[in-house]
Amino acid sequence: MEKQDVIKALEELKKNEKRKFSQSVDLIINLQKFDIKRENVNLTLNVPNSISEKKVCAFLEKKSSLVDTVTKEQFDSYKDKKKLKNLTKGYDFFIANIKLMPVIATTFGRVLGPLGKMPSPQLGILNDESENSIKAMLKKIETVLKIKTKEPSIKISIGKESMDDEKIAANVLFVYNAVLNALPKKIEQIKNVMIKYTMTPAIKLKFK
Repeated sequence: MEKQDVIKALEELKKNEKRKFSQSVDLIINLQKFDIKRENVNLTLNVPNSISEKKVCAFLEKKSSLVDTVTKEQFDSYKDKKKLKNLTKGYDFFIANIKLMPVIATTFGRVLGPLGKMPSPQLGILNDESENSIKAMLKKIETVLKIKTKEPSIKISIGKESMDDEKIAANVLFVYNAVLNALPKKIEQIKNVMIKYTMTPAIKLKFK
């Protein structure tokens, strides 16, 4: 896939009717010869350019001025299922002090786990609560994308209409290549690749 082809497609999308909001730019990768029961793509990626602001909550021993915090002494209050569900709905990502992970798993795991929001070694575990560690984790989360196949088609937001085309194209190429490399039979399992805004028809991208 060539960057020039992606940029050309983005220019075509701009010719569609303007909306009153900044639309998402969605990348769609349709698969073939892909057995969803036996094969899967499960990726956590850090794309070159930030897509949108992420809402983050931290499980820490002490309150932080850098991020919304649930401290250890507040954990018991989240045994209330309604309060716990409201917490999980309000945030895209959760990070945690590694020392607290056993009690976090017990208190929050039953809800965060199925939602894919549980802090993990791949994304979300802090070895300490220093400002530098928290800032570094928040910066990493700004560009993170999670991809998990639940059907033979991957649809993921890789930018906003308001972003520079070069930055969107860089994200497209990064995600496409990551998915391609994760497929057991590589390009044989890609049926087609498309790009669209939230409210527009999709445009096919050349990928061979």
